[in-house]
Amino acid sequence: MIVMPAYNAAKTLEDTFRRIPAGYYDEVIVVDDHSRDETTALAKSLNLKAIRHPHNVGYGGNQKTCYMEALRDGADIVIMLHPDGQYDPAILPEMIRPIQDGRADMVLGSRMMLPGGAARGGMPLWKRIANRFLTTAENLAMGRQFSECHTGYRAYSRRFLETVPFLRNANGFVFDTEVIFQAVHFDLRVVEVPISTRYFADASSVGFRAGVVYGLGTLATAVRFLLHRWGMISSEKFRS
Repeated sequence: MIVMPAYNAAKTLEDTFRRIPAGYYDEVIVVDDHSRDETTALAKSLNLKAIRHPHNVGYGGNQKTCYMEALRDGADIVIMLHPDGQYDPAILPEMIRPIQDGRADMVLGSRMMLPGGAARGGMPLWKRIANRFLTTAENLAMGRQFSECHTGYRAYSRRFLETVPFLRNANGFVFDTEVIFQAVHFDLRVVEVPISTRYFADASSVGFRAGVVYGLGTLATAVRFLLHRWGMISSEKFRS
């Protein structure tokens, strides 16, 4: 199942949906986080399952609804695809293949695996630098060598979502970071797949100020992970 956490996505939702390869999904769920535009109406007109939050809860809170709905509907594999068109839907078969083959519980679509890929896609320089810095810090904390920990293109097995206590995570952007640390803590298999992206006017983007908050939240998550691992301060995010 494909889940789309949406906020003011009316301009890009249809084009993103039309570019999804046929035959690779059973259901598309759009969760509208109380948009100010016609995101929900458009999703319904495309015959997608549409859920609208009665108030805005944030990017992480939106994902919680996405995954709970997919699990309720019997999903074996859940892929998160942003409806803003920044991530290429054509790569979806490669994103789900490691899970289908039994090699992964989580798949990350990495913009950093191919040299120069992020720059070609239009990612601003300051974001590339911040991405590299934070990913390096996270790898040091986790003892891993991920090429990127800040992608929004992800696929999960049902086992993953039933193991990781994602409902305890933050409602903001740091939700994505917490999920990766949880994957490592619970010893779940993570595979990276190279992807391309495109930055353009209607694509959603985290601004500098929000990016700073997100970066600090990421570092705080790394510290919380280490303190829990060392038995110093227990965190509910890493308790089964």
